[in-house]
Amino acid sequence: MQDFQHKTAVVTGAASGIGFALARRALSEGMQVVMADIDAPALEQACRALGELGPVSARVTDVSDPLQVEALRDHALEAYGAVDLLCNNAGIGIGAGLLETTAQDWQWVMDVNLGGVLNGLRAFLPVMQARGGEGHIVNTASQAGVLPFHPSAPYQVSKAAVVALTEQLQVSLLLQGSPLRASVLCPGAVDTRILSSDRLRAHGRPTPPPPPAMMAQLEASVRAGLAPDVVAAQVFEALRRQDLYIVTDAEHLEHLERRLTAIWSAAALRAPAHSA
Repeated sequence: MQDFQHKTAVVTGAASGIGFALARRALSEGMQVVMADIDAPALEQACRALGELGPVSARVTDVSDPLQVEALRDHALEAYGAVDLLCNNAGIGIGAGLLETTAQDWQWVMDVNLGGVLNGLRAFLPVMQARGGEGHIVNTASQAGVLPFHPSAPYQVSKAAVVALTEQLQVSLLLQGSPLRASVLCPGAVDTRILSSDRLRAHGRPTPPPPPAMMAQLEASVRAGLAPDVVAAQVFEALRRQDLYIVTDAEHLEHLERRLTAIWSAAALRAPAHSA
């Protein structure tokens, strides 16, 4: 997408953090915006805060519920007639590792982080394709989704799935000759409320944190992370370039290089020798 004026963006997880920054940036680019979030009071406050920047509306939405995501789509179409940019941004994080998390922990994280993206695609992609013309879908993953380790096993696995899903979506769109494009946002540390996701959990026990030293490291990393507005600016630059991958910083470049090199080396071992 090159021209955002008078076009419509739908942003999930828009009450705070990256989602709020994406909504604000979209309005500054001349778009009309539908903000969605499960946190009703925070969403109402966020919508009011952005009201002076342009046309904006809000819809309380649990992205893990496909019916609520379909209702969000219907709200956007009724309000603005079309959807040009979909930001499947809503996500949660818990700090526990593989052996410390329960089946309920895994279900919750996968339902939101992966299921929310799937529900967004199922609800919005058909109507975006049907209207023709350019459009873009941004799925928020994380650098955790491409690295060999993260303290939260469910978070890492869910975000890796979002990366793979977006890659699959982009190739499918190209094979169909669709003018729509997809991007996967893989932020590093960003100053958000990701470590307090338990406040959004409707039921069940709080998820256990990682060991104290590791939790302190995560908290320090988040506090020192990029401002969400910086990430939003990077997203819109990437939209203009039609980038598939949006990586916010090079903080974990060494670990990423090590992982990709190991994969490449394993494949190279099986490559047939070239004949003389």
